[in-house]
Amino acid sequence: MILMSTLLTAITLAQQPAKPNILLIIADDLGWKDTGFNGSQYFETPNLDRLAAQGMFFTNAYANAPNCAPSRAAIFSGQYAPRTGVYTVGRSERGEASWRAVIPTPNKPLLDPEKITIAEALKTQGYTNGFVGKWHLGNDPDRGPIAQGFDVNVAGCDRGKPVSYFSPYEHEILPDGPDGEYLTDRLTDEALAFIENNKKGPFFLTVAYHSPHTPIQAKDPLIWKYIPKPASNGQFDPIYAGMIESLDHNIGRLMDGLDKHDITENTLVVFFSDNGGLHAVTSMEPLRGAKGMLYEGGIRVPMIARWPGQIAPASICHEPVIGTDLYPTITELAGAKPSKNYPLDGESLVLLFNKPTQKLEREAIFWHYPVYLQAGYGLNRLWRTAPVGVVRMGEYKLMEFFEDGHLELYHLGNDIGETSNLASLEPQKAREMHQLMKEWRERLDAPFPLERNPGYDPSSKPHNQKKGGRERIYYYRR
Repeated sequence: MILMSTLLTAITLAQQPAKPNILLIIADDLGWKDTGFNGSQYFETPNLDRLAAQGMFFTNAYANAPNCAPSRAAIFSGQYAPRTGVYTVGRSERGEASWRAVIPTPNKPLLDPEKITIAEALKTQGYTNGFVGKWHLGNDPDRGPIAQGFDVNVAGCDRGKPVSYFSPYEHEILPDGPDGEYLTDRLTDEALAFIENNKKGPFFLTVAYHSPHTPIQAKDPLIWKYIPKPASNGQFDPIYAGMIESLDHNIGRLMDGLDKHDITENTLVVFFSDNGGLHAVTSMEPLRGAKGMLYEGGIRVPMIARWPGQIAPASICHEPVIGTDLYPTITELAGAKPSKNYPLDGESLVLLFNKPTQKLEREAIFWHYPVYLQAGYGLNRLWRTAPVGVVRMGEYKLMEFFEDGHLELYHLGNDIGETSNLASLEPQKAREMHQLMKEWRERLDAPFPLERNPGYDPSSKPHNQKKGGRERIYYYRR
C-alpha cells in the first residue's frame, strides 16, 4: 500500500503543470504601425512577425497613457493613473503658463513604494524576478526594481532615455561595455544571462528595451540598408528603421535563448509597447495622432502573446485590451492571488488566450490625463494634448477635453482614423459614455482640473509652433 500510495503521489505531481516562466518584452515608443505584422511596408520585423505567427496578436491593444512613465506605472502596479498619481513624465505644467487654460493636476513622477508590483505578487509563488532595461519609475534602494520585488536589476532607474545607444553609455548604473557596443545588444546579453542562470524556473523576466526612443541612433550598416528604400505611408526614416531592425533582431535572440534551454514550451512571452510612435520619425497612418496624444496613434500599440500548446498559433484577438490587464493575467497563470486590500483595474486575458473571440466582462476601458503635454519636435500645434479623459466602450470612443468641456465621439469600427466626430449626430451615445466616464472618475476619486488659470492669456499663444525650433533627436556616434 505504501508503495502504491507513493507511486500515485508521484504520478499526480508529474501531471501537475509547472508554473510557467513569464517573459515580458516592452518596447519604448514603438508605434502600432511600426511592425510588419501590423502592416508596415517600410520597417522590417521578421522575428516579431514570426512571434505573431506562433501565437496571438491583438489588434486593439492599448497603453494606459500616451507616454512612458504613466504607461509603465500602470503595467507594474496593475492600476489606473488616478490610483498611482503617475499621469505623465516629469511636470504636469508643460509649455508656457499663459498658454494653459486650467491648472493641471500635480504629477507623481515615481511609483510609490507601497504599490504591490507584479514582481512582488509573483515572489509569493516562488518566482525569481529579473528586470533589464528602462524602469523610469524611481531608483533603488527605495523605488527601483529591487525595492519593488525584482531579484536582479540591470539598468533600471529613473532615467527616461539613454545618453547614447553606443558605449560609453554614461549611464548611472549600467557599466560601459566595449567601445561602440550597442545598447539593445547589451540588454539582450544581460537578459540571456538571466535566463541561463534561472532556466530551471519559474522566472519572471521583464526586458524593457529603450529602443526606439530618442536619441535616434542605429548601426551604420543598417542605416545604409534603408537609405535607398522608398518611403511607405509616411514611414521614411532610415535611422529609425535601423533601430527597429536591431530591436527585432534581439527579440529573435531572446527566442533562441528559450529554445537553447528547452524552455520555450513552458514560457509565456508577451510583447508590448509603452505608447505610440513619435511623429517626427514615423507615422501611425491610418490612425490619427502619435506619441503624446490620446487619439489612437498615441495609445494603440502592437501586442503579441505566445505560449506553445496554450495559445493557438496565428490567432488574432480583436477584443480591446490594455496594459493594466497584464498584471491579473500574469498573476493568474502563476497562481498568485491579489490582496483584497489592493485593487486591480485590469482583467485577466487568460480566457482570450483560449478563446480569442470571447468578450471580457468589463463594460469599458478608461484613460485619465489631467495634464498638458507640449507639442515639440516641429509639430505645428500648441499641445500634443491638453487635459483630457477618454473612454472606449465597444466600438465607440469618447473624449472629453477638460479646458472647455467639449466632447468628441468616434466609431472606431467604421472610422479607425477618428475623422468624423459623432457627438452631435449621436448625442444619446455621447451622454451615455460621458456619464460612464464621470461615474468611473468618481469611483477612483480621480482629480479633475476645474480651477481656471488666472494667468491664462489666449493672445500669447504662438501662431506657428515650427518657428519655435525643433529638439534634436538625432545624435551620431562620437
